[in-house]
Amino acid sequence: MTDAQFVALIDEHQAIIHKISRLYRDSREDREDLFQEIVLQLWRSIGSFRGEAKFSTWMYRVALTTAISSLRKKKPQLVYPAELPDRKEPVADGHEQQEQLMRALRQLSDAEKALITLYLEDISYAEMAAITGISENYVGVKLKRIKTKIQQLLNKP
Repeated sequence: MTDAQFVALIDEHQAIIHKISRLYRDSREDREDLFQEIVLQLWRSIGSFRGEAKFSTWMYRVALTTAISSLRKKKPQLVYPAELPDRKEPVADGHEQQEQLMRALRQLSDAEKALITLYLEDISYAEMAAITGISENYVGVKLKRIKTKIQQLLNKP
């Protein structure tokens, strides 16, 4: 694969990297660092892409693995509010609602974050199973548990 082809693939699928970066890092600088780290790892790993799955599926797997392993290496101090806002109160705007959801998602385990990220991207259960290495049935079970947990976090007084 040429440099130009690689850059074109990254440009085409960069939203994947941005979403994972936002989920696994709080500050803009940390997200930019993670974005670069993921792109570097994709470049190093491109030879392992065999085309058996879609490029985006392979990219998710590399990006999630990179995000999780770099988080374990750095163990940054994540600062969360003492409690999430009460969901019964009206939300001022969509941005605040999105931030509440992101705070809830950041409280999930690494594996839960990975699955819910794929779910929110409308990735099929089959692709989720291929990316995460678990069965399709277990993907469904895990997603149901994760959704319940997120709802509890959002409704937490």
